[in-house]
Amino acid sequence: MRDHRRIYLKTSEEIEKLYKANQLVGMTQGELAKHIRPGISTKELDSIAYEFIKDHGAEPAFLGYEGFPGSLCTSVNEYVVHGFPSTTTVLKEGDIVSIDCGTVLDGFVGDSAFTFPVGEVSEEVKGLLRTTYESLYVGIEAVQVGRRIGDIGHAVQTYCEKRGYTVVREFTGHGIGHSMHEAPNVPNYGKPGTGAKIEEGLCICIEPMINLGSKNIVIYDDGWTTRTKDRKPSAHFEHCIAVVDGRAKIMSSFEYIKEALGGLPF
Repeated sequence: MRDHRRIYLKTSEEIEKLYKANQLVGMTQGELAKHIRPGISTKELDSIAYEFIKDHGAEPAFLGYEGFPGSLCTSVNEYVVHGFPSTTTVLKEGDIVSIDCGTVLDGFVGDSAFTFPVGEVSEEVKGLLRTTYESLYVGIEAVQVGRRIGDIGHAVQTYCEKRGYTVVREFTGHGIGHSMHEAPNVPNYGKPGTGAKIEEGLCICIEPMINLGSKNIVIYDDGWTTRTKDRKPSAHFEHCIAVVDGRAKIMSSFEYIKEALGGLPF
């Protein structure tokens, strides 16, 4: 039985397996990108992801995880994370939808998220998407051996708050490997020089969850569904990274999405 409080550093062989699991997440997101349009339900997207993951010899990491009912977390507009795929949630022009996807391949977990615009969205919402996306890479740049986890969160928080957005506090990134959620937690806010040390072989998911309005959220009685308290939009982007040669190496990929859409959609 693994101690979930302990950080498990990965070998180069384990990092290669983690890479393959995460590339499959990216491929799945790329397939979904082809189908995101007004009129499609989040349940239809979930079915596409399930079939795609199974066809590639893997298992959906989220399906059944602590009772979660889908292969994807599909969170629309003011819904922050952990949205249930549903036949009654039908995307419409001007929506945004965060799609968080996970796979299990050869004993390792892939995990990544991307927030898609549905058709044309407002300039205000495009600004939120761009800033959240950019903040993910700012956080990744902060990953260096000898620094600490708090440096990542501080970088994300500073980048977003300077631009007038707010950072969700209740949910964080996390370690990853054989399990989807391992130590350490990786907040999107924090003080430089605090938290666990960044070491060679550390594998974590960095996932900014950034709001257009207040940082305050509401978690529903189902224990999963989460929305902004003021019902303003929220964006979510996530990469899995491994610390290789002292810096972050991105394990997941948005390149399949860009290929499907002809570039970034915002």
